[in-house]
Amino acid sequence: MKQRPQTGKRVFDLALTLPALVFLWPLMLLSAFFVAIGLGRPILFRQQRPGLLGKPFTVVKFRTMTDARNADGKLKSDSERTPLIGRLLRLASLDELPQLWNVVRGEMSLVGPRPLLMEYLPHYSTEQNRRHSVLPGITGWAQINGRNLTRFSERLRLDLWYVDHWTLWLDVKILARTLFKVLRSSGVSLERSVAEIDDIGLHPDTRKKAEHPGTDLPFAPPSK
Repeated sequence: MKQRPQTGKRVFDLALTLPALVFLWPLMLLSAFFVAIGLGRPILFRQQRPGLLGKPFTVVKFRTMTDARNADGKLKSDSERTPLIGRLLRLASLDELPQLWNVVRGEMSLVGPRPLLMEYLPHYSTEQNRRHSVLPGITGWAQINGRNLTRFSERLRLDLWYVDHWTLWLDVKILARTLFKVLRSSGVSLERSVAEIDDIGLHPDTRKKAEHPGTDLPFAPPSK
């Protein structure tokens, strides 16, 4: 797999991201304050995700869920672990704001396929893996066509369409439509589990359930 050339994209990203950081820092500070009050520390959620050509990097977001567990020591459902402040942050996509720093560092772009989980990498087909031929993005073509309601097979198809049809003008249109969707809080469901959207068996728990039908396996947090 080779990197797909995207002439001018890095300049475009920095030209928007650096002013955005200056403009949005009060909102980010306020978000951090409410996370500290509503969820405690740590304020930030860090996790390794596959970046350009599948190379790992650490994605940064505001934390929206607790680590609450049931009597068996297993994580509770996402809805049970997401307090009100976490729900509000996710509905408004404010939890994504720290990823602007990932853009500044050159690990992400403003627009591109969303970085999913590292453990998915061995299970992509050669065609699906082409989504990693460009930088991952904070938003993308799949996000404006369903956000987190879209099933994995459709997300990957939309990601590949973006890779094959990328232009700077397309990025501008995606950013504009993203802002519109965020302001309307449309296309977001906080109740859907990985089991409901992973229709191709990328997540380990989905594969286990497919191998053992009828079992009630716990599901990990979505990869949003």
